Amino acid sequence: MRRTEALRSLVRETRLEPGQLIYPLFVCPGEGVRREIGSMPGVFNLSVDEAVKEAEEAAQLGLGGLLLFGLPEAKDEAGTGAWDDAGVVQTALKALKQTAAAKSLVLIADVCLCEYTSHGHCGVVNETGSGFEVENDSSVKLLAKTAVSLAKAGADVVAPSDMMDGRVGAIRDELDVEDLEQTPILSYASKFASAFYGPFREAADSAPQFGDRRSYQMDGANVREAMREIELDLAEGADMVLMKPAMPYLDVIRAARDRFDVPMGAYQVSGEYSMLQAAFARGWLEPERAMLESLVGIRRAGADFIVTYFAKDASRLI
Repeated sequence: MRRTEALRSLVRETRLEPGQLIYPLFVCPGEGVRREIGSMPGVFNLSVDEAVKEAEEAAQLGLGGLLLFGLPEAKDEAGTGAWDDAGVVQTALKALKQTAAAKSLVLIADVCLCEYTSHGHCGVVNETGSGFEVENDSSVKLLAKTAVSLAKAGADVVAPSDMMDGRVGAIRDELDVEDLEQTPILSYASKFASAFYGPFREAADSAPQFGDRRSYQMDGANVREAMREIELDLAEGADMVLMKPAMPYLDVIRAARDRFDVPMGAYQVSGEYSMLQAAFARGWLEPERAMLESLVGIRRAGADFIVTYFAKDASRLI
C-alpha cells in the first residue's frame, strides 16, 4: 500500500489543506512598509497597505485566515493603544473588510496588551514590596474593552492570548452587551511560558522590560492543568481553543483532542519556524519535506487548524 504515490494518497490518514492554515500578520504604522524581521526570514512588519496585499495573496492561495498583531506608534503603562478605535489593527481590519479577500479569509484579531504596554507585560503591572505583579482583574477589563474594539472594527474572531483568569467570560459578556454576540472567541486556552517565543518578541516589539511571564502563562510541565484551563475557558464561553506552542507540546494537543469535542487549533510559534529556517539555511534539512512533516505532525496530534508562518509556502506545495 506504499508502493506508489497514488496508493499512498488513497490510504493517507491525515491530510493537510491550505484552508487549515492561518497566516499571522504584524501590522505597523506607515505606508509602503515591508520590513523583514531579522530572526524570522521571510516574515515582515507590514503597513496596512502592504497587509492588504498579503491578504489578497493569502486568499488566492486558499488559506483559511489571518491572525493580526499590531505594533502601535506609541506605548504606555496601560496599553491604551490596544482598544484605540483608530489603532493600527483596527485600521487594518477596516481596510481588509473592504477587499474581496475578506470573503474567503477568517480575520482573527489577537487580544492582548503586551504589544501596547511600555513594560511589555500582558496586563496592568503593580509594584510590590518584593518586585511586581500583573493585576488580573483590572487587566481583564481592559482585555474585554480591546476585544469589543477589534470586533467593531471587523474582526471575525477575537483571540485572547494573555492567560488572565476569567478573561473569556468578561469578553463574552462585553461582546454580548455591545450586540456582538455573533463574534466567536478563539481562546489561547493553554499557552505555556515558553522559550520558543523569542523571535516573536522581536517581531511584535513585545519583550517584557523586566521579569518574565511565568506567573500567568502556564508551566510547561503541567498537562492536567492545561486540561483544567481549557475546561474553564469553554465554560466561560470560548467557541474554539488554541494550543501554543505546538511542537514541544504535541502531547497536550492530543490530550485535549481526546477530551474536548470543540474546534481546536495549534500555533507553530516563531521559535519553531526560526529553528527550521536556520537548519534550512545551513543545508541541514530538506526545506519542503521538513516543513510539511512538521505541519502534518501537528495535524496528526489533533489540531483542526494551524497558525503558522509557513502558511503561504506550505499552501503552494499541497
